[in-house]
Amino acid sequence: MRHPFPPLHFKRLHRQLLAFFSTAAHVFEKCSSLNKVKLLHQQLTVKGLAASDSRELQKLVGMYISCDAPSHALVVLSRVQPSPSSLFWWNSLIRRAVRLHLLDHALELYHGMQSLGWRPDGYTFPFILKACGELPSFRRGSSFHGVVCILGYESNVFVGNALVAMYDRCGDLDSARQVFDEMIDTEIADVISWNSIISAYMHSGDSKKAVHMFYRMTSNKKGKTQLRADAVSLVNILPALASVHASSQGKEAHAYALRTHLTDDLFVSNAIVDMYAKCGLMDDANKVFERMELKDVVTWNAMVTGYSKIGRFEDALGFIEKMGGEKIELNVVTWSAVIAGYAQIGHGHEALDVFRQMIISGSEPNVITLVSLLSGCACVGSLLHGKEIHCHVIKKFLKINNIDHGEEQMVINSLIDMYAKCKSADLARKLFDSVLPLNRNVVTWTSMIGGYSQHGEANEALHIFSQMLNYRNTPTTPNSYTISCALMACARLANLRLGKQIHGYILRTQFHSDVLFIHNSLIDMYVKSGDLETARLIFNTMEQKNTVSWTSLMTGYGMHGCGDQALELFTGMKDSDSDSGLEIDGVTFIVILYACSHSGLVNQGLEYFNTMTTKYKIVPNVEHYVCMVDLFGRAGQLDKAVEMIQTMPMDPSPAVWVALLGSCRVHTNVKLAEYACNKLLKLGCENDGTYTLLSNIYANTKRWKDVSKIRYLMKDSGIRKRPGWSCVQGKTGVVTFYVGDKDHPRSDEIYGVLGELIDGIKGLGYVPDTSFALHDVDDEEKSDLLVEHSEKLALAYGVLTTSLGQPIRITKNLRVCGDCHVAMVYISKIIEHEIILRDASRFHHFKNGSCSCKGYW
Repeated sequence: MRHPFPPLHFKRLHRQLLAFFSTAAHVFEKCSSLNKVKLLHQQLTVKGLAASDSRELQKLVGMYISCDAPSHALVVLSRVQPSPSSLFWWNSLIRRAVRLHLLDHALELYHGMQSLGWRPDGYTFPFILKACGELPSFRRGSSFHGVVCILGYESNVFVGNALVAMYDRCGDLDSARQVFDEMIDTEIADVISWNSIISAYMHSGDSKKAVHMFYRMTSNKKGKTQLRADAVSLVNILPALASVHASSQGKEAHAYALRTHLTDDLFVSNAIVDMYAKCGLMDDANKVFERMELKDVVTWNAMVTGYSKIGRFEDALGFIEKMGGEKIELNVVTWSAVIAGYAQIGHGHEALDVFRQMIISGSEPNVITLVSLLSGCACVGSLLHGKEIHCHVIKKFLKINNIDHGEEQMVINSLIDMYAKCKSADLARKLFDSVLPLNRNVVTWTSMIGGYSQHGEANEALHIFSQMLNYRNTPTTPNSYTISCALMACARLANLRLGKQIHGYILRTQFHSDVLFIHNSLIDMYVKSGDLETARLIFNTMEQKNTVSWTSLMTGYGMHGCGDQALELFTGMKDSDSDSGLEIDGVTFIVILYACSHSGLVNQGLEYFNTMTTKYKIVPNVEHYVCMVDLFGRAGQLDKAVEMIQTMPMDPSPAVWVALLGSCRVHTNVKLAEYACNKLLKLGCENDGTYTLLSNIYANTKRWKDVSKIRYLMKDSGIRKRPGWSCVQGKTGVVTFYVGDKDHPRSDEIYGVLGELIDGIKGLGYVPDTSFALHDVDDEEKSDLLVEHSEKLALAYGVLTTSLGQPIRITKNLRVCGDCHVAMVYISKIIEHEIILRDASRFHHFKNGSCSCKGYW
């Protein structure tokens, strides 16, 4: 067949084609019009030149990509014959898709390239692996890892670094470390490789390991060359050092940055400022800040956050003013830092003031702002402000269609916590119930359990805790705070059986996080449930102890009347103070004085009160004076108690007068009781406890008209006396009794056992103390009323249902009646049980005819 063009004409056409493309390229360089590129493409196609030379087609692809027309570039590229040099354009399209976060499209381009017979190279995989990491898609990322190995690119350092970063973003730290170790073994790892694995450890929350890897990097040699940390290395490691408060190592990193002039990098300088701020070294942070020639809003925010965190709010607010003067726009991070700082130290009102300034400035709060604000409201119990923020959340936040579910859950959890801590359990429960059980996370459950535990609804707290563990085969695993809230509920109820079950759960699940926190909660639960021996056993086996560990056990000894053991433990705490860094503070001395007052150790208590000031330089506060008034009052030294009140350097609080009034009840001092009661009423403490104590004192001295007057005042003021109840732990659970209670199915048996016990102890010399029957009736009827007291009924039920030799555990919501106390001393002589009674004041252990309180109750 004859060639359509003679050879000479073909050569001429080829020269014309080259000239055409050269001219076109020159024209394109001077314009960025997509239409002109399309016109050029059209002319090539019309002249039949579009498919004649692959190199010229590649130029056309480049023109389309430069005009941001990837679809046109893809059409042309699909007609180019596969070759290593042309692969650049596929990589350019994939890179563009990843840069624009069109991640699925990037993977589609890869598969389209393969279907046309193209083979990826070492520049393709870094972009593809980045797309898999940002999706994130572990399944596709690991599949590409397999392709990398098949094609032999695992020894390519760029691909290896991309694999480490991909596994990091997909949350598979083990695979990231495995790839990194292979790169170390083959000696291809560079600084970027080390930066990637350090970043992976930071993202996983393992700051200590990140620091360890950084020091390995700086001591590692690649061939004969020492690896040098770059700006990215420092930006990675400084936050890690800050998170573990390694300020000395942070200073070393700062010195290195100065020697290598990396402080000229804004990101490095910001990281240094942030490191010092998070370590609480604000003077050092300020020095770096002042030397920085270039600052951005991140720099200023680091300073504001740092000052807020350590409570230097005047400095923080001063920086905010300076930002206005420097024309630095305050963003939500700036405001949120100050709000969060106030909230963390319980200054809720100040947090709300800053929030108002934030709204006035036109800045919109984010999730962190709202959560911090709600925390501030919870700290000060500001229900009204909390409701206002709830309205703001509904109007401005929850109505957003594309709201992140995790952020929404954070806000709802904070609302539940706020309502619970503001003692509005009903509203907290409504919010809690509005969240579908499958959508509740551990914080949702814990907020509700903690709210109930802290504000007197312990039974409901334990019911929610049970639901959490057993919900329809999809239980939520509790964290250490959930466990502590459940143990707190057990402690409030003195429910030893359930507390032991939770202890067993802790041992079975092998809680490794916050072990110290959980151990302290266990000590508190066992102490308040009447099992001092187990509390001491846990304390003795703890590898690490803090101040809370020591004071919790000392409090337990005080509650149980074991003052000598409490003081002995305090001596042990002082001896270990220098070795373990324990802080003996004002709270420690409150515990010691409390223990002395409940054991009648007047002289020792007075000595410790003086030592606190002279030796430990601790200024007594009102709580210490409450303990001293209680110490003297319980011992019957009411004159010294009054003298202590008169010499207080501050106004007496209601707790001071309540302590004095309680002592007047025990020692029957009517005049002083009336004086203390008047002081309480002037302070606005019109509650049932104040009136009831005075009424009992009047009844005890047979001043029945005054008793009637008190009851009239209570009725007129709308104050109702809390009904007394006692609960006892039976074989199947906790049973509660009220005075004269006959609702229990075994009521006849209970009263029968009680009658036998009373008859038995009368033969030992027990005589009912009718002064505790607070009604104006004859002595015989008073004796009958005393028999029906709730604590006696609980004891009879315990004797009826408890195995011989086992302790009977009773909890009473009010102070135990004096006659019941005497009766139990006698009853402990004739039954084979120890009686452990917890009332509103302390523990009483009745055994073999004596009580642990020794009369100080």
